[in-house]
Amino acid sequence: MTSFWSMWIIVLTTITIVGITWILFATRKHKPQSTDKTTGHEYDGIQELDNPLPAWWFYMFLISIVWAIGYLILYPGMGNFPGILGWTQINQYNRQVAAADEKYRDMRDRYMALSIEEIAADPAVRKMGMRMFGNNCAQCHGADAKGSYGFPNLSDGDWLYGGSPDEIKASISNGRRGTMPAWGDIIGDQGVNDITAYILSVNGRQADSAQIAAGEKVFQTYCVACHGADATGNPAMGAPNLANGIWLYGGNAEQISHSVRTGRNGVMPTHKNTLSEDKIHILTAYVYGLNQ
Repeated sequence: MTSFWSMWIIVLTTITIVGITWILFATRKHKPQSTDKTTGHEYDGIQELDNPLPAWWFYMFLISIVWAIGYLILYPGMGNFPGILGWTQINQYNRQVAAADEKYRDMRDRYMALSIEEIAADPAVRKMGMRMFGNNCAQCHGADAKGSYGFPNLSDGDWLYGGSPDEIKASISNGRRGTMPAWGDIIGDQGVNDITAYILSVNGRQADSAQIAAGEKVFQTYCVACHGADATGNPAMGAPNLANGIWLYGGNAEQISHSVRTGRNGVMPTHKNTLSEDKIHILTAYVYGLNQ
């Protein structure tokens, strides 16, 4: 905060406290001047008498002012003045995190010593993993982990980068970046239509036979390097299986054509900078257990 804004806050806060204190004492009455004098206000036939505040009410106001002054001396609130206690939100957060780490260290070490396969069915691990998933993964993959358009279903056993514990942990820790290049300008509209027909055919769906034959040739020329000769994909590259009827961006003819023509780009963010190693271990066990 700049010196100007710091001083602005200090001056405004001071004026407010002094002004409230002055009003409190300037308008204070020790006893009523008469028993029938009113403020002139009347509501539904009820007149408001001009009596002083009850003593306890006045002292409560006074205590609140003293408390506010004491707070502003001890804690930050007056511009850049840090308070004589030196308290900050960050320091309190770090202390609480350190205390939690110390409290749960034994439990963490116990789970870290076990393999993901061993803890995947543990009810306590699944409960913790579900909460972590809800906080870090559900925004994209859904609370039930079934994904949505452009976000993989993590509960169906079909994996872009492999579904072993080590592969899942690598995806969570390091993130993934999947890129499907745009082929529209290279193979033209006819090539896009032919490949679409071929992909439909490998999924057992009807398409023009001539287009299927032409599409297979185009596929073997441009697509085989990533998706394989049989279109079953390549987990090492994150290239999806195009023959199992599971689609990340939709599997009708129009959606397949769009993917081929314009390409696709998907990003799975890295979590190793936001989640500790033991949390990633437990989260991996939860995701792995969704398919077991």
